[in-house]
Amino acid sequence: MIDYNLHQHSTFSDGKAEPEAYVKKALELKFRAMGFTEHSPLPFPTTFSLKPENTDAYVRETARLKEQYHGQITLYRALEFDFIPGLSDDFDSWRDKLHLDYAIGSVHLVRPEQSDDLWFIDGPEREKYDDGLRKYFGNDIKKAVKTYYFQINQMIETQQFEIVGHLDKIKMHNAGRYFSEDEKWYRRLVNESLELVREKDLVMEVNTRGLYKKRSDRLFPDDETLKQVKTMQIPVLISSDAHLPEELNMLMDHAEERLVEIGIKAVVFFREGSWEEVPLV
Repeated sequence: MIDYNLHQHSTFSDGKAEPEAYVKKALELKFRAMGFTEHSPLPFPTTFSLKPENTDAYVRETARLKEQYHGQITLYRALEFDFIPGLSDDFDSWRDKLHLDYAIGSVHLVRPEQSDDLWFIDGPEREKYDDGLRKYFGNDIKKAVKTYYFQINQMIETQQFEIVGHLDKIKMHNAGRYFSEDEKWYRRLVNESLELVREKDLVMEVNTRGLYKKRSDRLFPDDETLKQVKTMQIPVLISSDAHLPEELNMLMDHAEERLVEIGIKAVVFFREGSWEEVPLV
């Protein structure tokens, strides 16, 4: 059983509970470690990001919790960075300011080429995905998905971080309607990104949130991608991407079972600035 979670959100970003509530739940679950990973600040108002004016409070509160619960659980301070080319800050700037232990790199807002518009591919409302696809890409799903993966690739090539967050999030609101994940053009895009992940020695997150929120019928990433991850010997990390304390371990056992079925025999754990393997079988 996985006894740690390195991806969750509190009220400092779009989570629904105070940070200490997550620590108490993690202790109840007998976790050995947990990471705070608020959405990184962005240079425009959002409903989900850590506000720049709250960054000092985030540092103080996570430092307080680390000290208070020292010896009971290892706590980390991190961010889930939103990468938007030409708009988001370099990850290093916030890493240094907030003294982060590690960083997750993700794409939730896709910037069409030569445009200041942003296509929001996440959240509970599938209509926003459909509206953005029509408005910004003329319903050209191949162009839209290529833009997403190109943005992922830019992030991998230009930013400093350790964990790739929910690599194939783009599939969630597609829900099999506009494209199939088995199509050759789509698999080619995924494999190009995986090559970069391997080249940069990054960790691939296996994210359970889409499943337990019933927004996806597969893990992020999907089985076919995980088979490629195994073949390419890319290290993996199971996360629940919790937005409530009770979500901290949601479907982690399911993800563990699925990885073993695929043939992945270990995940990684973060300890003192480096990664170590945790056997699954």
